[in-house]
Amino acid sequence: MLNKKNSLFEAFKQTKYQMAGHGKRDIHILKEAFQAVDGEQESDIYGKGKIIEDFQDKMAAYLGKQRAVFFPSGTMAQQIALRIWCDKKGIRKVAYHPLCHLEIHEEDGLKELHHIETVLLADKTRVIELEDVITMEEEISCLLLELPQREIGGQLPDYETLEKISSYCRDKGIKLHLDGARLLEIVPYYNKTVVEICSLFDSVYISVYKGIGGIAGAILAGDQDFTEESKVWKRRHGGDLISLYPYIISADYFFDQRSQKMNQYYEDAKELAELFNSCHAISTLPMEPVSNMFHVHFHAPKEQMESVLIEIYETTGIGLTSYLRETTEEACSYEVSIGDQYAALPKEKVNHVFKLIDEKMRELN
Repeated sequence: MLNKKNSLFEAFKQTKYQMAGHGKRDIHILKEAFQAVDGEQESDIYGKGKIIEDFQDKMAAYLGKQRAVFFPSGTMAQQIALRIWCDKKGIRKVAYHPLCHLEIHEEDGLKELHHIETVLLADKTRVIELEDVITMEEEISCLLLELPQREIGGQLPDYETLEKISSYCRDKGIKLHLDGARLLEIVPYYNKTVVEICSLFDSVYISVYKGIGGIAGAILAGDQDFTEESKVWKRRHGGDLISLYPYIISADYFFDQRSQKMNQYYEDAKELAELFNSCHAISTLPMEPVSNMFHVHFHAPKEQMESVLIEIYETTGIGLTSYLRETTEEACSYEVSIGDQYAALPKEKVNHVFKLIDEKMRELN
């Protein structure tokens, strides 16, 4: 039995099942990925070697780009991408959404390390639209689009808008960079191939640990000149570790395991969002997800909601989230990213959880 004095985080850890994600991020990820690896296989050394070069070639082909480079982090990869485009045009200015990862999660790395100015496009509550780009007064080297826009529930512009923005940028000599940390996860919604989506962009970043579920790392892809220059900057940033093979092997293994499951994750996300929206005083953003992720908003104070969830975890053994974010004094929220775990949950258990949530929310309101 859970101790109701536990924090929500501690209570979540004690549950038998969790609804979101692929499971615990522990040593078993590495053990599973290495099961079929030949013990005689040589490691990469400072960014070179068959193991890293084969994976980079595989990702370049998958994304439809000339070359791809493996980075230990997406933060490093994206700052470098924008620095390259600024240097090529001679203008140290880029544009992106006000809630872009580079703006709110990287301690101003782009500005402090590369002295690049930023132009913030669109309102915080919506995605960047064509009109935002066309009416931009500043001259920039690069526009970054994050697909999906994580901080507003994983929203997406329609595909026609992407095509128009891409065409406009090419006409104006503006490089277009894709923050595609969750690129694979948006393919089912757009009903386009990865290559079709990436063809709209001059450079592309994808994460190999989010939807794919590897240990850590990222891929940066583009034409040959761009990627060769990115390797120089990777060395300057200290990204050429003596060996990166644990990250590469896990990325390659789980890419093969999960890249074909994105449609399942998308359908599961829509099903789960519908269950939340059927409950009293709960809503999701967006109401119908456009990828495997969305935000859940509880219209109840954070402290009360934590108590409700802890009680449900104790009763059912199923965990929804390990945290809640206070949005107002009377509301809180959290982010859902669907992976392998949701499909493995017995439907009767899931339905029981939502019956209890609905009852508890009606008691609170």
